[in-house]
Amino acid sequence: MGEQLVAYFWEQEDAEEVAARLGAVVRRGRFQGEDDDEDHPWMVLVPADADTAVLEPLVAEYDGWLDAGSAETPPVEPPPLPTAPKRLKRG
Repeated sequence: MGEQLVAYFWEQEDAEEVAARLGAVVRRGRFQGEDDDEDHPWMVLVPADADTAVLEPLVAEYDGWLDAGSAETPPVEPPPLPTAPKRLKRG
């Protein structure tokens, strides 16, 4: 999914309308910890090279939102690990 943008909508009709206008795919999304299928939003999977000048106003028009973390981001290098144990008291 790293090569796609994800737009979320609460209503299936809204997701299908946006997907039809963008040539995208509609899927049912899940948020962690939700058991009830009625609480799951509808996802529209849009290619990453889609024109955001068209995408953002269209998503806003249908009360949806874009997943900020769906665009591919470079990995962050972790800080180096210590080479010796840390002393709490001076001896």
